[in-house]
Amino acid sequence: MHAHRTRLIGAALSVLLAVSLAGCSAASGALAKPVGVPGHGPGAERSGGLTDDDGYIPEGSSLPLDSDVPAVTRLDPALRAALTSAQTAMAQDGDSADITITDGWRSERYQESLFAQAVTKYGSEEEAVKWVKRGRDSAHVRGEAVDIADAGAMDFLNRFGNEWGLCQVYANEAWHFELRTAPGGVCPAQSPDGRG
Repeated sequence: MHAHRTRLIGAALSVLLAVSLAGCSAASGALAKPVGVPGHGPGAERSGGLTDDDGYIPEGSSLPLDSDVPAVTRLDPALRAALTSAQTAMAQDGDSADITITDGWRSERYQESLFAQAVTKYGSEEEAVKWVKRGRDSAHVRGEAVDIADAGAMDFLNRFGNEWGLCQVYANEAWHFELRTAPGGVCPAQSPDGRG
């Protein structure tokens, strides 16, 4: 009975999170991806010359964890395994959604492109760094971070991700997860933004 009640509360929280994130997604969408041609294909070039080989995922797209493109295959194997285990647990809890990502591994070139867009959008490097890290400073470039596409999966990972070591890192990015604790450990306090 307790597990059922917990799922009902979780479902209610998921709806609230989805509604609140809808505005966040719309607001961050212009920054999150360069404008490009939708769809994937080996070597297909996008805006700014970015390709799948850069980890580019077109705006409005997401990838399942078993995708065979660099944005997924170049993720740290421990991170990918933790996400896959979390997805299996979601399914066992009766959640039919898969964990999909809007961003995973990125090339340094792609990360620098995102940073340049953020400087343009926010007017200064000081403001841009609240949302986007420079090149190798980014956990995405190291394959150590993912941005989750689905609000239900974000909610699940926020509540139970520590069971696999997965933690939301930034308070201003409900979608950004990294391995930050041992499985079953306590997630560290979230940084207020990307400067943390």
